[in-house]
Amino acid sequence: MKAKGKRILVVDDEPPIQRNLRRNLMATGYEVLVAENGEQAVEMVCLHHPDLILLDLHLPNGKLDGMDVCVQVRQLMQTPIIVLSALTGEKQKVQALDLGADDYLTKPFSTEELLARLRACLRRASVTATAEVTEPEVLQSEDGYLYMHVARRQVLVAGHEVRLTPTEFELLRRLMLYAGKVLTHRSLLRAVWGPEYGEEADYLRVYIRQLRRKVEVEPSRPRYILTEPGVGYVFRVRVEIQSS
Repeated sequence: MKAKGKRILVVDDEPPIQRNLRRNLMATGYEVLVAENGEQAVEMVCLHHPDLILLDLHLPNGKLDGMDVCVQVRQLMQTPIIVLSALTGEKQKVQALDLGADDYLTKPFSTEELLARLRACLRRASVTATAEVTEPEVLQSEDGYLYMHVARRQVLVAGHEVRLTPTEFELLRRLMLYAGKVLTHRSLLRAVWGPEYGEEADYLRVYIRQLRRKVEVEPSRPRYILTEPGVGYVFRVRVEIQSS
């Protein structure tokens, strides 16, 4: 993923962190915007449409904290969000992912790790020309209940369009593309999140739960996205593949 032209919104209330992130991101070729509180962040998302948001959860200088920003941004658009936080508990991580964040980095972190995660998020959010060469145009469950138009990034459930985040879309696409085959946690993480991943099984649990809420008739009794305990997940219903 080339940095040139990509606009990153940094949301953090600490000037030293703002300066450090701005310097490192600009040195890599990104355009950088900075917001100091949640309200300013939401306003800048609406005005400037950043390609990705780096979001601190702890924003004491306003009415909206980082979790609130996640919710409001997800109501507006599917811009990738990487949460940056000193909170290390799994509960906070899962909550942020559950609200629509695409990744979570615990402070302190290295510049190299941040840039790798950022590239992976941007990669997932982009539809590249090379992918379209071999990418099926349409994936549809044999019963017609689930329909995915890959190039349009469109998903229909029982004829009604549902909004998926870029990560949710890629995860569902991968499962449908290999319908009937059990995909391991590691293979899904590397295919969807990027080669930098492999051990973050909590990400998968959150996103599978989110997908089931959006596409299953009964999320607690899934028919399409099934768990293979200790191994991974499988899209159990046969999928018809249409290529352009």
